[in-house]
Amino acid sequence: MRVAIAGAGAVGRSIAAELIDGRHQVMLIEREADQFEPHAVEQADWVLGDACEVSILEESGIEQCDVVIAATGDDKANLVVSLLAKTEFAVRRVVARVNNPANEWLFNDAWGVDVAVSTPRMLAAMVEEAVSVGDLVRLMTFRQSNANLVELTLPAETPLAGKPVSELTLPRDAALVTILRGDRVIIPQPEDPLEPGDELLFVATADVEPEIRTALGY
Repeated sequence: MRVAIAGAGAVGRSIAAELIDGRHQVMLIEREADQFEPHAVEQADWVLGDACEVSILEESGIEQCDVVIAATGDDKANLVVSLLAKTEFAVRRVVARVNNPANEWLFNDAWGVDVAVSTPRMLAAMVEEAVSVGDLVRLMTFRQSNANLVELTLPAETPLAGKPVSELTLPRDAALVTILRGDRVIIPQPEDPLEPGDELLFVATADVEPEIRTALGY
């Protein structure tokens, strides 16, 4: 994929490096001259300019990108970049960084955001996951579809131990997408057995999350 990242600070550079390692084409757009350091991520294309300006986005060829990531430290800028990318340049996928959790409600499809990533929320979710085996933890919200990525770790005494995935009766708007078992990532098949300690990742709408707990015996 071709990915444009607005903001070449520590976060933007880290994302760029990861994507380049995954063999994606990356463009970094940075407005601050002191942050404009092409040698820091040499494999990326660098653009010096304000990603909140239509002219800069046009010159950078952002309409050719499959994904735009608004990764600046300013929520207002991230919203503007998201809106322009989606409405003016019809970018298929827009991901935005949420710096202040109080602003999270703004990061929705009305502002062109497909996926909002809130670092404070994700860190809190990781803490909850670490201390609350058996509880459903919301990791991420996909604004465009009104769905969430949620996780539940099966406790040692789970009644599902040894039972196949096919015996899970999940609600209509929920799907088990991955099982994390130790260092393994398992794409669940109907015959795969569940084990204590499995981390189950679901994509589901918020209103059916209680039904997922019920289906897992809670």
